[in-house]
Amino acid sequence: MPDPTNKPPSPRPRRRRRLCGLCLGTALLALLVSAIVHVVAPPRRPAPASERFSVIIDGGSTGTRAHVFAAGPDGRPDLARSAVMRVSPGLSSFAADPARAGESLLPLIEFAREKIGSAGGDVAKAEVRLMATAGLRLLEESAREAILASCRDVLRTAGFRFEDAWAKVIPGSDEGIYAWVATNYALGRLGGDPNKTVGIIELGGASAQLTFVSDEVLPPELSNNFTFGEKTYTLYTNSFLNFGQNAAQDLLHKMLRARGSSKNITVVDPCSPRGYSRNEEVMVRTSDASRSTIENQYIDSGNGNFTECRSSSLLLLQKGKEKCQHQQCHLGSNFVPELRGYFLATENFYFTSKFFGLKKSSSLYDFALAGEQFCNQDLSTLRKRYPNRSDEDFSRYCFSSAYIVALLHDSLGVPLDDKRIEYSNQVGDIQAEWALGAFIALMQSTSLNASHTAVTSTHSNRPLFAVVGMLLLCGVFLVSRWRKPKTKIIYDLEKGRYIITRIS
Repeated sequence: MPDPTNKPPSPRPRRRRRLCGLCLGTALLALLVSAIVHVVAPPRRPAPASERFSVIIDGGSTGTRAHVFAAGPDGRPDLARSAVMRVSPGLSSFAADPARAGESLLPLIEFAREKIGSAGGDVAKAEVRLMATAGLRLLEESAREAILASCRDVLRTAGFRFEDAWAKVIPGSDEGIYAWVATNYALGRLGGDPNKTVGIIELGGASAQLTFVSDEVLPPELSNNFTFGEKTYTLYTNSFLNFGQNAAQDLLHKMLRARGSSKNITVVDPCSPRGYSRNEEVMVRTSDASRSTIENQYIDSGNGNFTECRSSSLLLLQKGKEKCQHQQCHLGSNFVPELRGYFLATENFYFTSKFFGLKKSSSLYDFALAGEQFCNQDLSTLRKRYPNRSDEDFSRYCFSSAYIVALLHDSLGVPLDDKRIEYSNQVGDIQAEWALGAFIALMQSTSLNASHTAVTSTHSNRPLFAVVGMLLLCGVFLVSRWRKPKTKIIYDLEKGRYIITRIS
């Protein structure tokens, strides 16, 4: 018989406690796992995009080019399917008749339609952008806007995706950055070590551009950050308006003429071969706008003096240096940091080296030697040697050979025997044109926007999961307490055990 004085241990409702503990533990575990998954796990990537086509119209000073670019589903340019067409003259030549500027785009638009359609693309989904450069920068604002308005009228009805803001004059700094992007993308260095990138020097018709990575302290207006992937590059970029080959030669002629005192004079041009002659009449409008009269008449007569041409070019490049607001100015009043690393010299740098048969890795000494030998020949000899070239070509290349040496060596300090500069418009099989860089930057921007949208969407769900987890935890706790009966445990002496009774 049990001893009534020895009470057995109280029988707690262990099953229910175990059940509640299990529920609470499960809820806590679920909440913990959910938090870890949504904090650590990578965000969802956006679904792969379909192929994309874009048309970038380069409105240059001497001609207009339509570049058709394609990007694959991964957003990378498919350069095997790129195409380009050029028409001349440039848009700036329509300043007196802006309506013709828009008409000049029609062959380019038809070309782009045909290329995209034959590649299986949808013209209606392809963007078209007009980016004009130095030719329009030189015009007065009213003439510039009239030309752009004419182009917009045509592009709106071309069947492509288009917005008025997409037809504009781009800053020279953008032109330089885009050329730098195209070059380093072609080299496979974009997204890598900044110190292994290659700088770009462009010699266009109306302006010159210089862009490269610099670790010097740069004036804010000349410093630009470009981000590709997770790498950000600090670039020096500057556009030198009127320092392009054609504009500089025109300015040289004006400088030579200004030395004379007569209105009708013969100007000796050291940058043209002996025997070369060119007449130019300077017209001025009378009070009757429909009539013009001759104000001055000049005869440019070449004497083929390379050394004098180089000295005159240097005077032109240093004009305005007295206005320099920096510690030192190498080109007029413009600050240029020390040129470090390797460079690609394009456009008229390349065309000049090709004309003289120079190698891509030639030195400036090679340019000087070839230019001096060429300029010192008379016109009749050059005509026999180059039967397919015009007299204007002979004047142009005599000038450009001296101008390049004056620009790169005498102004920017590149040693004559330095071979860090490669003169070419290509990197491998890829054309190093700024339009390609503009397309890459456009695709980069689109890709970043898409990724940001996906990441924002995924991250926005995380607070929801946390709230649900907390509600689940609270719910389990409340259920465990819900309608829990009030009881009392007493010891039954007759039966010799504990019994539970409900308290009403």
